[in-house]
Amino acid sequence: MELPGASLQKACRLLVVFCVLHLSAVLFYYLAGSSMRSLQGNPDPSPRGLAPLRRETPPTLRPANVSKPCPDPSPLLVGLLRIEFSQTVNMKKVEEENPNVRKGGRYTPKDCIALQKVAIIIPFRNRDEHLKYWLYYLHPILQRQQLDYGIYVINQGGDETFNRAKLLNVGFVEALKEYDYNCFVFSDVDLIPMDDRNTYKCYEQPRHLSVSMDKFGFRLPYNQYFGGVSALSKVQFEKINGFPNNYWGWGGEDDDIYNRLVFKGMGISRPDANIGKCRMIHHNRDNKNEPNPQRFNKIAHTKETMNSDGLNSLSYSVLNTERFPLYTKITVEVGSPKS
Repeated sequence: MELPGASLQKACRLLVVFCVLHLSAVLFYYLAGSSMRSLQGNPDPSPRGLAPLRRETPPTLRPANVSKPCPDPSPLLVGLLRIEFSQTVNMKKVEEENPNVRKGGRYTPKDCIALQKVAIIIPFRNRDEHLKYWLYYLHPILQRQQLDYGIYVINQGGDETFNRAKLLNVGFVEALKEYDYNCFVFSDVDLIPMDDRNTYKCYEQPRHLSVSMDKFGFRLPYNQYFGGVSALSKVQFEKINGFPNNYWGWGGEDDDIYNRLVFKGMGISRPDANIGKCRMIHHNRDNKNEPNPQRFNKIAHTKETMNSDGLNSLSYSVLNTERFPLYTKITVEVGSPKS
């Protein structure tokens, strides 16, 4: 005799067995169907899915969209740099380490449009070893700053007294013959920035870049100092009629330039004292670059002379133009103090 409820228990067991078999069959057919779809491929992939790895653009190639401007500041900057001059610079090695620099010292970012087109002008004579250090350090810095730039070494030919400011005027004129630069950085060949956040570009006001030289104990020698490395836009430079042409020998032209800026209603912008640190390659004073005994008298008369002495009175002749892998060297004749 069956116990009460035995029939109900049997029915429940059969129902459970049936459900298990049904679920197993459903799971089998689902997995089989998924396998077939994987073999056949998915004709309508989700647009939110990750692209296949093989389709990624290699980082060394220019992306398809290069219409975007470069970010400001550049994300490539590293900050404080170690600068020293104890090792000899091998120029072949420097060229190999800067494969993206084109002949003549031209560089353009590959993955974005530079915010400025910068011509870097270096007044020069008999400083070949200094130039090697400058190129060694500055090319990587300028590329990390994502500038569209060119390097112009303006070499004073002959053996007359050196004229730094006039060579800078020449560099401005000659660089514009090659490219539509809108910013000009004027740099002595013996000054190297110690921080790549000190960007070699132009600002709303003329920029003094070499704020803290080791030569001066990493302090500004006086508030009006505008020597070493400076940046002016094309508009700013033309507004002051360029630099003076009549400062022969060492000293005075930087103060004259400062006066020109003030008389045209402009101010001086500077980076932070730490970011603006730079090192000078120590050397003896060059021959034919003795202190200019007339500099103080000339500085006192900037306001009277600036409209007639500058770009509008510039006279020179190009003797030779050489395009090396890392820079363009333009040798010029600029006359003499007596001319």
